[in-house]
Amino acid sequence: MKPVVHLSDLYRMKKLLRRVKLNTVCEESRCPNISECFSSGTATFMILGDRCTRSCSFCNVKRAVKGYIDPEEPFRIAEAVRMLGLDYVVITSVTRDDLALGGAFQFFKTVRIVKELNPGVRVEVLVPDFGGSNEAVELVMSSSPDVFSHNLETVPRLYDSVRKGADYHRSLNIIRMAKKINPSVVTKSALLVGFGERFDEIEKVMDDLRGVDCDVLTIGQYYMPSLRHHPVVKYYGEEEFLRLKEMAEEKGFKMVVAGPNVRSSYKANMLEGIL
Repeated sequence: MKPVVHLSDLYRMKKLLRRVKLNTVCEESRCPNISECFSSGTATFMILGDRCTRSCSFCNVKRAVKGYIDPEEPFRIAEAVRMLGLDYVVITSVTRDDLALGGAFQFFKTVRIVKELNPGVRVEVLVPDFGGSNEAVELVMSSSPDVFSHNLETVPRLYDSVRKGADYHRSLNIIRMAKKINPSVVTKSALLVGFGERFDEIEKVMDDLRGVDCDVLTIGQYYMPSLRHHPVVKYYGEEEFLRLKEMAEEKGFKMVVAGPNVRSSYKANMLEGIL
């Protein structure tokens, strides 16, 4: 049964975010679940501004060579968490190749301040690849996130057309490094389907993720944010998502969420059960 969306809650969330001058990936990416999540008081906060230095063809986030860094941003996020009464928070960011360590210091600062000012809150970080920097991953992990996420998004063959500027094996290594630093941390990744990938390619990605001890996988349908973006090559049916979910579960993931509107941070607090 689909949850009831209360518009009053949705407007309250949007109003609070505007008041504290915060960005959410929910709005920037035109997530199909924004009404459901906002109305339930859930959001994925996006740090380091709203301009990305890369040009992924599936993403709706705005592009720029560089962007602004707001030193007060972590404190405003912590305040928003308190005002909304959240007990599970997701912190993500645009990719900032223009910054030292890809902006990892802002993740460190935000996680620390959110936890310090909101005792008992769980924090998930959904990070970019930081250019493959071990030091950046070590810095983020030193802030003690409860969940470390990095999305592969698609299969290796499609990286050049879908994730320009990214590298499949570099992304895998980000997850490997996080798990090596702290084996007890929950690691997580996500795939979008519909770019033209084959089932055998998806299965190989699942194997690669389990090879770096990734715990959680989400799989959702890609939708074009606009006519300028990568075309949808295929729409997957419910039976196909069920097949992908069962395939992933058989490979040993602790949790798998798959469906047309599933996104990496959708109902992220479901992870409470395995933390």
